[in-house]
Amino acid sequence: MAKIKLTDLALRDAHQSLFATRMVTADMLPICDKLDKVGYFALEAWGGATFDTAMRFLNEDPWERLRKLKAALPNTPIMMLLRGQNLLGYRHYADDVVTKFVEAAAKNGVEIFRIFDALNDPRNFKTATEAAKKTGKHIQAAISYATTPFHTREKYVELAKEYEKIGASSLAIKDMAGLLKPYEAYELVKALKKAVSIPIEIHSHSTTGMSVAALVKAAEAGAEILDTVISPLAMGTSHSPTETMVEIFKGTEYDTGLDTNLLLEIAAYFREVKKNYKKFESGFLGADTRILVSQVPGGMLSNMEGQLKEQGALNKMDAVLREIPLVQKDFGYPSLVTPTSQIVGTQAVLNVLQGRYATLTAESKDLLAGKYGACPAPKNPDLVKKALDALKLEKEVTHRPADDIPPEYEKLEAEVKKLLATDTPSVEDVLSYAMFPKIAPDFFKKRSQGPVVFKPEPDAPAPSAPAGKNEAAKYVVNVNGANYNVVVAPAGTVITAPAEGAAPAPVAAAPSGGGSVIPAPVAGSVIRHAVDEGAQVASGDTVIIIESMKMELEIKATAGGKVHFLVPAGAKVSAQQPVAEIG
Repeated sequence: MAKIKLTDLALRDAHQSLFATRMVTADMLPICDKLDKVGYFALEAWGGATFDTAMRFLNEDPWERLRKLKAALPNTPIMMLLRGQNLLGYRHYADDVVTKFVEAAAKNGVEIFRIFDALNDPRNFKTATEAAKKTGKHIQAAISYATTPFHTREKYVELAKEYEKIGASSLAIKDMAGLLKPYEAYELVKALKKAVSIPIEIHSHSTTGMSVAALVKAAEAGAEILDTVISPLAMGTSHSPTETMVEIFKGTEYDTGLDTNLLLEIAAYFREVKKNYKKFESGFLGADTRILVSQVPGGMLSNMEGQLKEQGALNKMDAVLREIPLVQKDFGYPSLVTPTSQIVGTQAVLNVLQGRYATLTAESKDLLAGKYGACPAPKNPDLVKKALDALKLEKEVTHRPADDIPPEYEKLEAEVKKLLATDTPSVEDVLSYAMFPKIAPDFFKKRSQGPVVFKPEPDAPAPSAPAGKNEAAKYVVNVNGANYNVVVAPAGTVITAPAEGAAPAPVAAAPSGGGSVIPAPVAGSVIRHAVDEGAQVASGDTVIIIESMKMELEIKATAGGKVHFLVPAGAKVSAQQPVAEIG
């Protein structure tokens, strides 16, 4: 009797989609014993945004998480999501770094590599796939699913054949925005089953409300494996509930054979754990049919919500969702999955806030110039020219982009030796630094303090009845994950201070009043000063590089003269905050 296997996403994609990837390892380990007894095909537990978030927000070593999970899940394969030549970052890496990363991931506990490329460019699979083959681990090639004029069933079949030829052990359809309609799922799987002999897994988000039906029809067409998630972490921007799919198939030829009672025990655990992350929870909890047009993936949607809050522009969400498909078309119809989802999404935000293409992020320029690979369709020629001019390139890159990147592991290792003052840094630390060179140094300094701890927070109490005109009301307010003590004095004055344990805001200098002030166009962090303090610059010269919404932006001089910086490198800045002056 044919049976359907399930991969559960509770330990990675579910919390990435629902609460910005904030789940800490300490909330995963207590339930691993029961998860390991279920009989899943795999548990997706690593990769994607978990690596970045662990260091950036959780003060956790992502490699240590992988080792702990492997020890706690001896019977269930751990799957990781790997972005091909991008690995887990937002750029292409040299082949030696890709190879080292895959080797280290296999050594630390990854048994299934789900490898994908946002552009579905097979050239970007090459090195990661070859490295994974050498480890002897399962290679799952994932096709990024989209519904554009250039993402067709025939193209997906062509890709599937190519991926089987290069050595994939299985194939995944990665429907990151919930765009896979049930009857199309049936026809697509039927076509793929005729073309390839390897098992097919379906990954579909529930954002648009179609995922349960899509998984059923995919199973009927012959898909062997389905991605689901335990019910408290299901639906909304996440995925179909595991228990629901088990019950749908029970007693049929697609029976999963899984124990619903055990799954309910696991669900009870996660129902309590979820309370720890209420402050990060996405507001997109039902079916959002706007995504049928914008095609925004679940994880991107919750992150974009946070990014717009940071910019003080949450009311612009509908405008951004309308802008995304326009940017996607201009950029050659890349499917919206990391990193292209972040590139297109951030560019759409900037277009709405500043005017269409008034600013191009560094990553937008690289995508337009072909540095990420071949897009499915021609791009807006005016934008391509703008990007090429900015990058001082004569023409688009048409060969495998990684061919232009010289070996870089030894250089990165030397930098980490200096950073950590050791001649023997671990391979894992070098790779962490390679992925996120702006985040890792600070993480290395704070790593010994241990991970952050999240606990359920009581709802803020309503102000007590006036007990006297001279008494102040006191609150603890959480802003973007940081707690602040807020005191409302009798006269209405509001006094705020970081709560215990919160880092003080960086001190910024005030403009002198005698020069041309340069404001930050958006909220973000100062990566570096592009010129020296006091340097003579011309109007239009780049003076500061900031990181905003995980993308790099150049801030340019608004006049000619000597530059004076008002904020140091590493400082967080708000939108329109003065960051430098020319005078």
